[in-house]
Amino acid sequence: MDFHLNHRSTNSPSSSASSTTSSNPNPPTTITATTTTTATASDPMHSWWESVSKARSRIHALSSILSNSSPSSSSFSFSSLADSDRPALSLLSSPTAYSLVSSALSSPHSGSGADPLCQWLYDTYLSSDPHLQLVVLSFLPLISALYLSRIHSEDSLSLPSLAGFEAVLLALYASETKSRNGKPMLISIPDLSQPSLYHTPRRTTTATTNNNLPSVGVLSLPLEPQIAVKSTKRACIVGVALDCYYKQISQMPSWSKLEFCKSVAAWAGQDCPCKREFDQDDEFVNCTSFSDSRSALEDSDEIQMEGVVEQMKKLGIQKYDNGNSEKPKGNRIPLPWELLQPALRILGHCLLAPLNSQDVKDEAAVAVRCLYARASHDLVPQAILATRSLIQLDKRSRAAAKVEAAAAVASANASSNSNTPSKAKKPEILLVSK
Repeated sequence: MDFHLNHRSTNSPSSSASSTTSSNPNPPTTITATTTTTATASDPMHSWWESVSKARSRIHALSSILSNSSPSSSSFSFSSLADSDRPALSLLSSPTAYSLVSSALSSPHSGSGADPLCQWLYDTYLSSDPHLQLVVLSFLPLISALYLSRIHSEDSLSLPSLAGFEAVLLALYASETKSRNGKPMLISIPDLSQPSLYHTPRRTTTATTNNNLPSVGVLSLPLEPQIAVKSTKRACIVGVALDCYYKQISQMPSWSKLEFCKSVAAWAGQDCPCKREFDQDDEFVNCTSFSDSRSALEDSDEIQMEGVVEQMKKLGIQKYDNGNSEKPKGNRIPLPWELLQPALRILGHCLLAPLNSQDVKDEAAVAVRCLYARASHDLVPQAILATRSLIQLDKRSRAAAKVEAAAAVASANASSNSNTPSKAKKPEILLVSK
């Protein structure tokens, strides 16, 4: 009944408009409105100001939420972030704002359906502003860590509802489902039996060439729309949300990457000697790579080997002892491949990207080794292969960095010794017996 009423009310203006159009074939009002809309849409200044206004309103809303939840956040002024030329990016790059939001999200009563901060994250991501969406994605490691650790904890039945966290995860899942458009993620696997592109191709017939086409592997199946987080789809939904994070990981701040690495180490929950299996022979200095550069160091007369060794120690993994580092947020959870695969991609970036800080690389190295120990105990072949590959790549990159650092120290000492005036040697006196 309501549908027919709405249908009539919707058609009545169109019928009147059609009659008006027939009587007046060139209505000036319609032409003017269309021209104004097109000009507004194509005006970059208007779109920029609309994006800035939207970001400022979201920042002021966040400030009011945090001031009501934690009075200590009133000392930090969000107005300076909102008044900048790019308020969303200023919020993204502010470590103080991230710390305040993280402490509010980590409260014991956070994540419920009535949580205003989760509502703010949900509405901010649905604003379709790319910079505001980056702000929401920067908190995804913390949200996923809190959600998975609470949902898999022993007293999960006594905890409050986590509908707020689930709403944010479903928003990310829905956006990724829409972007994939019902298609799977494919990857082409080259035929290793054939020569590479850098070799001279062999003369082959057409039939042979068609048989040697690269095979296609399915990286991810088509996504199905989800309106709720079911227990059977939980890992898939969180994994797809992590895929959204991985696509924008180059824009993520270092503290967000550190949060993810600590969370993955906690998810693995495997603190055993297995994670040090590949690092027994080079705890601080790789002797095989360092021996080549030591010969260059011995040529200088007054070089201090202690400084070189200290420089080598800085390039090692400094956070192997979990007792000295901050306790990660999260518990040991099940790690199916739908969740482990995107986590390994993110860790690969944190481990090998050249622009990452040393803290991020160290935390990623510890997380990868914890995942290797977990996969070794769970006997998951694909996880063992992936984590071992990342560990070997990490070892090679650290060994190369140590060689470069040793060569840099050697050249610096050699240049300083060449500029320092040397003492004149005493003439040698030869005693000759008669």
